Amino acid sequence: MLKLCGFAASNYYNKVKLALLEKKVPFEEVLAWVGETDLAATPAGKVPYIITDAGPLCESEAIADYIESAYPQSPLLPADAFGAAKVRELVVFMELYLELTARELYPEAFFGGKVSDSVKERQHKLLSRYIPAFAKLARFSPYLAGDTFTLADCAALAHLPLVSSCTKIIYGTDMLADLPLKDYLKLLSERPTVQQVNADRKANLELMASRRK
Repeated sequence: MLKLCGFAASNYYNKVKLALLEKKVPFEEVLAWVGETDLAATPAGKVPYIITDAGPLCESEAIADYIESAYPQSPLLPADAFGAAKVRELVVFMELYLELTARELYPEAFFGGKVSDSVKERQHKLLSRYIPAFAKLARFSPYLAGDTFTLADCAALAHLPLVSSCTKIIYGTDMLADLPLKDYLKLLSERPTVQQVNADRKANLELMASRRK
């Protein structure tokens, strides 16, 4: 059975987990905190990573592509090449321009640390440029790429709430407020798979907090 390794507080872990649940792929979760990962399977020590019959695989987007190819049931990519590319475009944009940009602010937003004013100013300028660009790509009709739930929605559930919360905490304004994010997340929350991911994430955050005490 495929093993998904990492921890449920990780947004990239949850992107992969949601895809597995949506596709009804049997898998086992293996708890692996940062610093306690199998470096033979994930040389940079990042999560998530998976263990397959063919060997280990790391990096969430490579994992998502593998799952989609190895388990073609309940596809999360359109059958046509352009449609599939548009879904991947959304995922890359969210991760490269939104989540990784906002991630520089996470130490202060979520972990009790401090981020310099210069970093805050730089990231605000970047997000002010990238978020309107993302708005031109995202369709929200009703799902991110159109009328069908796709891998883009797996990534959006994992990343967009963090960007929204982070910017509200750091800048006093939710920089995603002009997007129909509230209604979109409400729609996703009606899916049993999303409910499971969110519940497991909450439980894992509580476990993480207890480890810090």
